[in-house]
Amino acid sequence: MKNDGFIKVAAITSDVHLNDIDSNVNDIVSKAKEANEMGAKIITFQELALTGYSLQDMFAQSNTLEKAKEGLIEITNKTKDLDLLMVVSLPYSFKGKIYDAAAVISKGKILGIATKKYLPNYNEFYDARYFTPSFDENEVTEIDGNLIPIGPKLLFHCREIENLTIGIEICEDLWTPDTPSTHHAMNGATLILNPSASNEMVGKENYRKSLICATSARLICAYLYAGAGEGETSQDVVYSAPLIIAENGNLLGEKNDFNNHIMVKDIDVDLLAFRRRQMTTYSYKQEKGYQTIDFSLTDSYSKSLDRIFVKSPYLDISSKNLEDNLNTIFNCQSHGLMKRIQATHCKTVIIGVSGGLDSALALLVAYKAFKDLNKDVKDIIAISMPCFATTARTRNNSKILAETLGVTFKEIDISNTVKSHLKDIDHPLDLYDAAYENAQARARTYVLMDESNYKSGIVIGTGDLSEIALGWATYNGDQMSMYNVNASVPKTVVKEVVRMVANNERESNPLLSKTLIDILDTPITPELVPSKSKNEISQITEDIIGPYILHDFFLYHFLRNGYQPLKILRIAIIAFKDMFNEETIKNWLKLFYRRFFASQFKRSAAPDGVKVGSVSLSQRGDLRIPSDLLSVDFLKDLK
Repeated sequence: MKNDGFIKVAAITSDVHLNDIDSNVNDIVSKAKEANEMGAKIITFQELALTGYSLQDMFAQSNTLEKAKEGLIEITNKTKDLDLLMVVSLPYSFKGKIYDAAAVISKGKILGIATKKYLPNYNEFYDARYFTPSFDENEVTEIDGNLIPIGPKLLFHCREIENLTIGIEICEDLWTPDTPSTHHAMNGATLILNPSASNEMVGKENYRKSLICATSARLICAYLYAGAGEGETSQDVVYSAPLIIAENGNLLGEKNDFNNHIMVKDIDVDLLAFRRRQMTTYSYKQEKGYQTIDFSLTDSYSKSLDRIFVKSPYLDISSKNLEDNLNTIFNCQSHGLMKRIQATHCKTVIIGVSGGLDSALALLVAYKAFKDLNKDVKDIIAISMPCFATTARTRNNSKILAETLGVTFKEIDISNTVKSHLKDIDHPLDLYDAAYENAQARARTYVLMDESNYKSGIVIGTGDLSEIALGWATYNGDQMSMYNVNASVPKTVVKEVVRMVANNERESNPLLSKTLIDILDTPITPELVPSKSKNEISQITEDIIGPYILHDFFLYHFLRNGYQPLKILRIAIIAFKDMFNEETIKNWLKLFYRRFFASQFKRSAAPDGVKVGSVSLSQRGDLRIPSDLLSVDFLKDLK
């Protein structure tokens, strides 16, 4: 199958036997084969894995240097049948000097040798005693009759994966102000490999991890780090075998338990390329002297993904920072509204409350904004507008919520207004079509707009990001307002913000908490088609347009990550394997694309609303597309 951007990589700490290179060779070969059997296509061992990092003055011995080169040739020959690229670090003698180097090997060939630029010579480090800093420009060396490029400006590009280009820096290079990885990335590298031998001490683990994650974020790259471990000397320091894999600021995996391991994860180089395309300030720099060497992988498709895909990518519900993130969202919403209130000098805000999640959150946001502005919450006017399909549960919750908050509550039954309007256009009252439903939504907007004029206020929109993406709103009905506080909050996040408020108010305002919890437990419904009983909900939104948890997942990976349809389908199957089968996911994904593109005309006329997360559909900012785009090209692969 064609590679979809995922590539399996491995960080490895091999066993080291000081002054026993043959044993080191055997362990490197053994672990390379093991990692390849696990699916890894790109692997790196720790710094000076071929000899050990702690040989000290023995690096200068001709015996050590010759056996290291012989060991490199042996590793190259013994791994020629492996479908991978691997990095093995060794001391390398070149033009009378010794360099801390990393050989890049693939399918029986040494492709190049990267050289360490920065040699630490402080505290416990004495690298400059044994090695020479890298020369500035690439040169050529001979190994086993083959001419091999050597130097600091080598990149390795996979022919089968357009966005996979590899650069190498070694240990201390990462800790410097002008890192080689910066230059590699600016010349096209999407994956940085770092064979390292950083000793362990208190506080260093977290610093090292933070540094690697920050580097991967700054460079928009993946970063593969393998540190020295078991077998190195403990004469003055100890090595803990740290393994770290990061991608664009995210920690994909880590090990640091003083045991030598193989750690395998999937990185996504297409995602990195997409992020770089989006970021107009990310500039490529064609530095003089850089050399790109191609390599091939016979099978580049990662069949099983060693990667976690959360069901709610906007907000990891399992995160320890969940409440902080929810508070940030809530504060962004309320501060956006505060600014709009101050700018318009409005006396009131008008909110249509339905007893559902979105209007509940909008009301909570308005309440917080008024409190922070020291304004009387009685100037928040919450209007319930029951009609043909309104149930007692939602009607009661609207009233209780408003009264508990102490805002002004009004109930205006719009049944007669809608009947009169339908009669005016000769529409049967028992024909439950789009006109029947939309007439109710527009009647509600009509009431809200006129009330705002009458009370010198502004109408607060309640529609969330998920509904806006799917076009699940009546054009010039609930699609329209004067300021929408929920515009960039997906439905799955709306739930969590409301849940947070409910939990926080459990003791201080138990009735408010209880009401919010009941709203959370109420099925999501537009309540536009009447049922036989006033207490029965006849329309369940997610039965009509699909589960919001799926659509929010689709939307995030479509816009935030730029994933293609089949890639979204693939990861959705993994993420929701305990909830939906493949056919169900595919059907809702098709509907998502159809509705998303067909609904752009509604978004093109959408009101203002503050951005609170990484995905927004504002036609003035994050998403500028014409209203007459088709979904054809996005549906072809899903047939």
